[in-house]
Amino acid sequence: MKSTDETKIRSKILGRMSGKVAVITGATSGIGEATAEIFVREGAKVILAGRSEEKGNAIADRLGENAVFYRTDVMEESDIKSCINAAVDKFGRLDCLFNNAGGLSKGTLDTVTKDDFDYSMNLLLGSVVFGIKYAASIMKEQKSGCIINNSSIAGIRTNNGMYLYSAAKAGVTHLTKIAGEELGPWGIRVNSISPGAVATPIFWGGSERARTLEDEENARKLEKLTQNLANATAIKKAGLPEDIAYTALFLASDEGTYISCQDIVVDGGRTAMFHEPPRPGKP
Repeated sequence: MKSTDETKIRSKILGRMSGKVAVITGATSGIGEATAEIFVREGAKVILAGRSEEKGNAIADRLGENAVFYRTDVMEESDIKSCINAAVDKFGRLDCLFNNAGGLSKGTLDTVTKDDFDYSMNLLLGSVVFGIKYAASIMKEQKSGCIINNSSIAGIRTNNGMYLYSAAKAGVTHLTKIAGEELGPWGIRVNSISPGAVATPIFWGGSERARTLEDEENARKLEKLTQNLANATAIKKAGLPEDIAYTALFLASDEGTYISCQDIVVDGGRTAMFHEPPRPGKP
């Protein structure tokens, strides 16, 4: 067993993720892309999972030989299984899965349909369920591993996300604790991160729509969003994708080996503030 001093020395020389293999879903933009960059920089070999081959291959080329793009639609169980297997085939093991992929939910309390429900739950909760399923089968054989699920403060309190989005994220947070308890005997840690007030393209329709907007319009939207989100935090600063990525790095590295079954809130103090008043139009 490595001593604390040995671990610190190893991290400084080789990188905090040296020798580790990670799969990151939703890795072609926002939090996923930032996490992939930091993991590779810290010595990890990374499978970038996402739907956009053009964007994914471009990111992999930029990050170098330790990053490989694998086209994955997390709405499809078979794609998730293939992606996990690809990591083992390519790099020989799997040390970390970051279930990061997500997007906006569909439907409101008054308008929700069965199709809305199926879409939202498959994307936001089902992708995590099946990511854990296939990662766990590999990690059990290794008797080690780290699974990180991207949740949200919308799953903690109201008025922070859409109807089904909030419900699904609450499910992700609770599922994290259940899976962590069940997988603990195999040395597998499971944690979630609940971001809040992080400026990403999801706020104006997701990364797919953001790619269709001109750079000038994206920049304008991002500036306005950053200002609004900053005002919604205790520290008056909007979060950036890197803020979540560094939290994932801590959990996935040797520094986080005694943390499991936890939800780490990264929100600039937003959830500690007074609750917002009812939205206009409410009684």
